[in-house]
Amino acid sequence: MCIVLLTTAHPSYALIVVDNRDEFILRPTSRPHWWTSVPEKHTDLRETQEVLSSRDLQRAEQGTWLGVTKDGNIAVLTNYRETNTNDSAHPVHGTRSRGGMVTAWLGANPHEKVSDFVSRMLGGGVGNVGGFSLICGKLRPKRHGDSGQKALEPLAIISNRNDSVDKVPWICEERGQVYGLSNTCYGDPNTWPKVEIGERLLSEAVKKAVDQNLDEEGLMDELFKILDTDTLPQQPDMAFEDCIATLKHSIFIPPIGDEHHKSAMERARARGKIEQFDEATEELRKEERPDETSMGFETGMYGTQRQTVILVDWEGNVTFRERALWNKHGHPIARPEGDMTFRFKIDGWEDGRGSML
Repeated sequence: MCIVLLTTAHPSYALIVVDNRDEFILRPTSRPHWWTSVPEKHTDLRETQEVLSSRDLQRAEQGTWLGVTKDGNIAVLTNYRETNTNDSAHPVHGTRSRGGMVTAWLGANPHEKVSDFVSRMLGGGVGNVGGFSLICGKLRPKRHGDSGQKALEPLAIISNRNDSVDKVPWICEERGQVYGLSNTCYGDPNTWPKVEIGERLLSEAVKKAVDQNLDEEGLMDELFKILDTDTLPQQPDMAFEDCIATLKHSIFIPPIGDEHHKSAMERARARGKIEQFDEATEELRKEERPDETSMGFETGMYGTQRQTVILVDWEGNVTFRERALWNKHGHPIARPEGDMTFRFKIDGWEDGRGSML
């Protein structure tokens, strides 16, 4: 039950993105790093993308849930919570990775317009994928109207619950706004409580940062406080499936699971004394996932695994910070010992290429 919150309300930043990845804590996942992606059907090295992201090591595609490129492509994904296992048009687990939808944009030809990518994906590029929403776009400034007010090129929200290009939402073009998305469709009239809470807290954090003239580290602290907001209604001995239904109420998800989830965590921690994590993970897979056709990874406890904050200022400077809350053996990491921070300037931010739509 991941959540992503975005705002254009801070005067010093073109865009702020905060994100919680909620997942099975033992799911093999890399730390953020730079890697090179070559667009499909292209061999010209000038068309490669330098991508900054963590990567999901469970699926062959090694996709991700969030990333940004040196050229300014940005993408963030949330799953759509499927509940009807008999709906063949919307599988719970598709044969293709949702994370591959993120890398499809992060690794796209850097000259491809966002609108063309949206059309290409909705024209058949999202088939055989479990339900998802993808926020994607090119980080570029634009002149907004006759006032000359600074603004960003808008970001699109693609969903395989919507095959109509003209119904795709576009966000983040207007200043002073806050947006939230979790595991339902964007614009769902039944807004999830965690999204309402997140949008309110993000507005308050930006106001505090401006009023108190907080520096970047002070702002970061306020944003990570939002991602740590735990309002999950729990009852003793609540079954895992019953817990899942309550996750829409909390931004942060503490570790939840039944006895077999807890036992798997304890075994992983015991094996943590052995540094060969891949070997330990394979043993867990054999014990917990005897059916190799399963497309899920449901070993160990479930909860908020990673937290990310992205700041983009008006000079095109990006600060990307990911906070790991658990190590690869399932041991908790004290905040902020699991932080990794990257800073870079977006190529082409000031080159005057105009609209990326």
